[in-house]
Amino acid sequence: QVQLVESGGGLVQTGGSLTLSCSHSGSIWRTTGMAWFRRDPGKDYVFVAGIERDGSTYYTDSVKSRFLISRDNTTNTMYLQMHKLKPEDTAVYYCAALAYGHIVHASQAYDYWGQGIQVTVSS
Repeated sequence: QVQLVESGGGLVQTGGSLTLSCSHSGSIWRTTGMAWFRRDPGKDYVFVAGIERDGSTYYTDSVKSRFLISRDNTTNTMYLQMHKLKPEDTAVYYCAALAYGHIVHASQAYDYWGQGIQVTVSS
């Protein structure tokens, strides 16, 4: 089994920065790519950024040049550095991992999920 735990969320003003962390434990050899999603209440998961085991990264257009995804395979931790935050970035952010295959935007493809963490950007 794989466990994912997010941390680092909170409240920040427009233009500010936050860094989310995703601690990854359990049968980590079962995972390939990892990603961050976000979701507004009552809406679907939206892909934010993903990273392969080899370090290749992918971003949704709205966060390119503002967010940076990274992973430290020695500590089994994934990060999302978020800069120049906007009110529309407000959401619950989720860490997710694939059991096999490459990064895709579809949330249904992901096998393991964290519990989510709130990010609120005030205007």
